[in-house]
Amino acid sequence: MPAEPFGDRLGRVRASMDDRGLDVLLLSVGADLPWACGYEAMPLERLTMLVVPVDGDATLVVPALEAPRVMERPGVFRLRPWGETEDPVALVHRLCGAAGSLAVGDRTWTRFLLGLQRLRPAAAWSPASEVTGPLRAVKDDHEVAALRRAAVAADRVADQLRRGEVPLVGRTEAEVSAELGRRLVAEGHERVNFAIVASGPHAASPHHEPGRRVIGADEVVLCDFGGTMADDHGVGYCSDITRCVWTGGPPADAAEVYGVLMAAQAAAVAAATVGTTCEAVDAAARAVIEAAGYGERFVHRTGHGIGVEEHEDPYVVAGNATPLRPGHAFSIEPGIYLPDRYGFRLEDIVVATAAGPDPLNRVGHDLALVA
Repeated sequence: MPAEPFGDRLGRVRASMDDRGLDVLLLSVGADLPWACGYEAMPLERLTMLVVPVDGDATLVVPALEAPRVMERPGVFRLRPWGETEDPVALVHRLCGAAGSLAVGDRTWTRFLLGLQRLRPAAAWSPASEVTGPLRAVKDDHEVAALRRAAVAADRVADQLRRGEVPLVGRTEAEVSAELGRRLVAEGHERVNFAIVASGPHAASPHHEPGRRVIGADEVVLCDFGGTMADDHGVGYCSDITRCVWTGGPPADAAEVYGVLMAAQAAAVAAATVGTTCEAVDAAARAVIEAAGYGERFVHRTGHGIGVEEHEDPYVVAGNATPLRPGHAFSIEPGIYLPDRYGFRLEDIVVATAAGPDPLNRVGHDLALVA
């Protein structure tokens, strides 16, 4: 097994805490916890919390009945199970010592945060994402490898879709969605995060919920799907891909629109170089679509970061002047949506590198024709 990355991550966390004058970082449920220490907490009413002092050892506080799930990592954290008659909030309070400035995980349950605030009325509080967000956005080599494995697995499912191996005509969107999910799991994903299947006019709704509509001949089927795949240390990293197919042959107007979309997506991928701002990458996709007269039909951002979560920093959107750095991983997914007719979206995961943009998804981008 390769060397664990968690000690290095907590080292970078502590350096950021020191820069911000923070005494303690508190991480509960959510993606920050497995990223930092390799343990994913169950979203229970019982408190799980990683207590990270800026100086000193980290402690993972967990319900005693959950302790057998924890892979202990000496040198990263010490484990402190708590029993049913103990007060875990008071325990965390004691572990924080004399800390006056604390950052707490954004998804910590309110009742735990309020309990801590009652015990520490003079403390200053801030969101942990101010520390973890910028660090998680820049993937290390281990994380890029994990994202690549997940993307390659998703590519295999997308290739099966494009080759006509996933029956479409005569089946409901929900049935096809379930099959895409099963195929993701068969290709190595631990869980399915989403599987949008939008056919015909439903494809004009970017986040359509797959339902009872039966897919017909001579129409588009937009499939946007992804899941979570464990890395070598059991931490899940996400895949996310969108491909469109046409059941039969598309009319000339639809083929033209899809050609515009392909050009816009390629332009944004090419623009995603180190030092380019996120908003400039968004503008590269938008310029192609606007020049073709479909600017008002591109109704969402060009992309989002990806890692332990499906959506995280950096966001590829107007107004985000963050320059891309080596290790930034994000989607490039422009779309064109014509209400009551059809819609198209095309999505790859891309990593910014010193050598240029590295698309992790390599399966064909053309509008595949399937029976």
